[in-house]
Amino acid sequence: MPARHILTYAQALRGGVERAQLRLVRGWLDAGRDVTLLLGKEGGAFWGELPESLRPIRRGRLAVALPRTVADLRPDTIFCPGNHYTGLAAWTRLRLGRDCPPIVAKMSNACHRPDFAAPVCWGHARWLGTHRRFLDGLVAMTPATAAEASAATGLPAIVIPNPPAPAPPVRSPFGQRTIIGVGRLEPQKRWDRLIAALPALDDDVRLVIHGEGSLRPVLEAQIARAGLQRRVTLPGHTGDPLAAMAAAHVVALVSDYEGVPGVLREALSVGRPVVATDSSPAVAEIVATPALGTIVGRDDAPALAAALRHWLMPGTRLPPPVAPPGHDAAERYLALFDRIVAAR
Repeated sequence: MPARHILTYAQALRGGVERAQLRLVRGWLDAGRDVTLLLGKEGGAFWGELPESLRPIRRGRLAVALPRTVADLRPDTIFCPGNHYTGLAAWTRLRLGRDCPPIVAKMSNACHRPDFAAPVCWGHARWLGTHRRFLDGLVAMTPATAAEASAATGLPAIVIPNPPAPAPPVRSPFGQRTIIGVGRLEPQKRWDRLIAALPALDDDVRLVIHGEGSLRPVLEAQIARAGLQRRVTLPGHTGDPLAAMAAAHVVALVSDYEGVPGVLREALSVGRPVVATDSSPAVAEIVATPALGTIVGRDDAPALAAALRHWLMPGTRLPPPVAPPGHDAAERYLALFDRIVAAR
């Protein structure tokens, strides 16, 4: 029997995990399935991307609302869109017991967290090891991250890439040499590294970081101390990151850790080279050849500056657009849901 009714949930529509979730939801609706989206609060950067036929439900705190909503609506399956939300999946399984429908989760972030202290790493590893007790299916986005997720959780991970965003027409970069970053202004992303690299580059190079978050005051202070106010811009969230990338010369991602960074695939899809830290096994899968970009160590500031300088040199050959995977992601998820529901 197919999974006719899918319930998924999010705190707010504000990050890459939730944006991918919305694309999947649209595909499931187009395939004729019923979808319920439970939200902790309305709004968020991607609120305008809600499918017209979807009526999201808001019922307050998700820890209370999720088990109650599942019990009321009795969906065929629950989709957990990322690591951040697996605690709620475990809680719902605990509350509902045998009445809980199958739960499928996506491993959206790194299993191994270099930002954690040793005791926290130990606890995080133990937490991942419990996932097989409350999940019925696990999805990762690349073979390397699937292997990592399987080793950490004891569950076989199915590889399904995120659905890609519609690509804008490829166009020439702005006249002034521009580095772009796209992502939340949060500690994970380490935008301070990119700002610190700018004085090592020519004075005409500018940096634009699209995103919003708690570190805005800290980053603005760093920019002011370095006297870079005319060269660095923090314009906030962009509703069209692909168009912003297409107008840049190089796209940079300098995180401490990532799952499968969609921003790299998006940059390559519009023919822009990338400079990225080795923040995930997936980075080397995406930046598969030196013709596509450069991978540097997380704390190798000279290598970061050298890589940016290389891709900003006039006459440097840009990579051809690379078609991203995942165009059939919604259908592949539905096939997985149907298999799990039939087995149940």
